[in-house]
Amino acid sequence: MRKNIVAGNWKMNKNLQEGIELAKELNEALKNKTVNCDVVIGTPFIHLASVVNSVDTNKIGVSAQNCADKESGAYTGEVSAAMVASTGAKYVILGHSERRAYYRETPETLKEKVKLALANGLTPIFCIGEVLEERESGKHFDVVKSQIEASLFDLSPADFGKIVLAYEPVWAIGTGKTATAGQAQEMHAFIRKTLVEKYGKEIADNTSILYGGSANAGNAKELFSNPDVDGGLIGGASLGVDKFMPIIEAF
Repeated sequence: MRKNIVAGNWKMNKNLQEGIELAKELNEALKNKTVNCDVVIGTPFIHLASVVNSVDTNKIGVSAQNCADKESGAYTGEVSAAMVASTGAKYVILGHSERRAYYRETPETLKEKVKLALANGLTPIFCIGEVLEERESGKHFDVVKSQIEASLFDLSPADFGKIVLAYEPVWAIGTGKTATAGQAQEMHAFIRKTLVEKYGKEIADNTSILYGGSANAGNAKELFSNPDVDGGLIGGASLGVDKFMPIIEAF
């Protein structure tokens, strides 16, 4: 049975003290609650070890927002998958549209990052999605399929089974636009069909596919009620417990 997951991506927000405070607030809010999903928070690198020590990791999974495509060595400013794992973090967000757009991350680079993340026991939350021009020209299915194939389809069935996917309609991130629940379901169903063709029904059925396009307290319940939408990768709304908790509780 695949997991429902609500993952927060803090992006480049919150200094260390603010991040620890937010993590503790979320931990407190979840303390006596039974929720029907796994909760993950994706923090900046410098927060990871402190946040892991500030929360009940049985209730909250901690994620990096990236890792290097090299194992170790003379790569000033980079953070390896092994370093991320050494903090106690269990997840890493890879291939986010902002990393692809602003830092020119290629499918080949991402393939290496995924392999290193898996080798170090991390669960990749792998992001895929199209920009507005690609959707308007009817290329959105082709774009998403090629992103999955180029970076993930070299993996063995066993390794692919450890991946979480996050579909981000890039045109709906921070723009105030949101894909309709129908558009989200249509793409998620297409992604699952693509996985069936490569890895078979069992692995496809067990892969969690999150929606990552401006989900919020108002639309989460409708989005999550779709049969192929297994949760959300939440940006801005994860920066406050008052906005994040209603999304968690939408399950």
